[in-house]
Amino acid sequence: MASESSDRNLLSLGSDDSIIRKTELIISGVLRGGVLLSVAIILGGISWFFVQRYTGTLVHATFPDTLPAVMKGVAAADPLAVVVLGLLVLLATPVLRVAVSIVAFALEEDRTYVIITTLVLAILLFSVFGVGSWLGRPTPAVVEDARLGFFFVVLFASTFAGFIGALVGLGGGVFIVPILTLVFHVPFDAAIGASIVSVIATSSGAAAAYVRDRMTNLRVGMFLEIATTLGAICGALLSTVLNATALFIVFGVVLLISAVPLVMRLGEELPANVVNHRWAARLRLPGTYPDRRTSQDIAYNVAHIRWGFGLMYVAGLISGLLGIGSGTFKVLAMDTAMRLPMKVSTTTSNFMIGVTAAASAGIFFQRGDIDPAIAAPVALGVLTGAMVGAKTLTRMSNVWLKRVFVPVIVLVALNMLARGLGWL
Repeated sequence: MASESSDRNLLSLGSDDSIIRKTELIISGVLRGGVLLSVAIILGGISWFFVQRYTGTLVHATFPDTLPAVMKGVAAADPLAVVVLGLLVLLATPVLRVAVSIVAFALEEDRTYVIITTLVLAILLFSVFGVGSWLGRPTPAVVEDARLGFFFVVLFASTFAGFIGALVGLGGGVFIVPILTLVFHVPFDAAIGASIVSVIATSSGAAAAYVRDRMTNLRVGMFLEIATTLGAICGALLSTVLNATALFIVFGVVLLISAVPLVMRLGEELPANVVNHRWAARLRLPGTYPDRRTSQDIAYNVAHIRWGFGLMYVAGLISGLLGIGSGTFKVLAMDTAMRLPMKVSTTTSNFMIGVTAAASAGIFFQRGDIDPAIAAPVALGVLTGAMVGAKTLTRMSNVWLKRVFVPVIVLVALNMLARGLGWL
């Protein structure tokens, strides 16, 4: 009898693992499909744009920043409207991923995460169709730069940004914004819009691989997305009334201070003596990830959930205020406060930053800040770099990943301080 009961338990466990695996593959497939569709549309639109530009048939250089205007432009074969449509598909991919996750968790019969994910979706939709419409402007926005040389230079720089972003859980804006503003003198609002696109591109491109390879903790990501999306909306609203100068300085200093605990544990491969928070089991947050270096599944616990949740709200607030992915804050929160392994922290950050950015992307889009001539090469380059970075991470140790992450933290902090002090 005991043997039969044990066999039934093993079969049940195997069945649960199979359902969870299907969930991961469904979510990965949605991300991959959204990326491929957006790339195809963007490439088609940008190619048609340059053909018209250099044959003298381009009628105007404005782009639509409302959905009806985009559809009208696509129907009229306006190449910039087609590019904007491709960017909208990319921006909508994290939202669709959240919607599909509701179905996936329902198939697992996990009511808790059906509720959590539905709440995240409701926040996202409110941001796009509520706050975004309220802050939008009715007139078409003007294209800032549409040179072919500009396109390829930004494409190359964005590939590097996407590669680093996929490794350390960032959106790439720390590289994109200075290049656009300092080298090409792009207005800051347009650079921030491109930064938001780079965050979503990094997230969608890398997370598709990380979820498929079971590197991401889906439940940690979905639970913490409640805090980041709420923070992103609040930040985007505050950005319309607050001067960001002082905020850059404050967050730059905070980031440098926050990096100290990570530096102190630079040689730590895996967190030791981590005790699960009392909510961890209830929320099914502890997990495992496959380590290709040792060919083993590494189990880990999750600590200090309330601290992590609070820090994620701050991360979302920073994202909405400053137009960055705030991935550094997310990784630090998960690594330092919640004590997740570095690989899980960076891959889960990548999974989350797209949704955080999507919460404010609708606002930036309807304000006319996402210029397709700038955002298109950023999106294409970041997606390419993110996919290469995702393959590289699985072969790295947690120690080496920290050694890459720490200099990037310092770079991000110095970048913020330089912007706050008016040096950039």
